[in-house]
Parts: sequence; structure tokens; C-alpha cells
Amino acid sequence: MNPLKKIPEFRDEDEERIFWEEHDSAEFVDWSTAKRVTLPNLKPSVKKISLRLPNSMLDDLKLLANKRDVPYQSLLKIFLAERIDKEFSAH
Repeated sequence: MNPLKKIPEFRDEDEERIFWEEHDSAEFVDWSTAKRVTLPNLKPSVKKISLRLPNSMLDDLKLLANKRDVPYQSLLKIFLAERIDKEFSAH
């Protein structure tokens, strides 16, 4: 096996993202020695948005959420995630 290459220094995340899109990490990391880790306190980045919904749709969403004993915002995220997965799977 060839010796591992040194990972370059990056100016920002965009530069790093572009680099890894164009390079295979196996050239830089010996994955055979990697260990699985758990990051229990890691939270995904979120962005607050404003979403206008018809009152009846919001009422229905709240009713469904109440039946499942979850906040309606959480249920909306679940519905969106399921639909996004479905759309990507269809293509």
C-alpha cells in the first residue's frame, strides 16, 4: 500500500467540502485502524424558517400530533423527512 498523504490545511468549510468531493479519504486515512465512536451530545445544525400554513392544515397537524403525543413542529419535521426520503428513493 502507498504511504498515506498528509491532509491539507483548509481556509474554511467550503474549501474542505470541495476537497473531499474530489478526493478519496482512503488516500489520507488508514480506515482499518479506525474505531467507532458515539457522539451523544451532537445536535444537527438547524435553521429557523417562517412557514405560512392554512389554519385548517395547522389545526389538523396539531390534532395528529396530539394523538401521537408529540409537538406539532416535531411531527411536521417527521412528515417532511419521510417525504424527502420518498422523493429521493423514487429517482
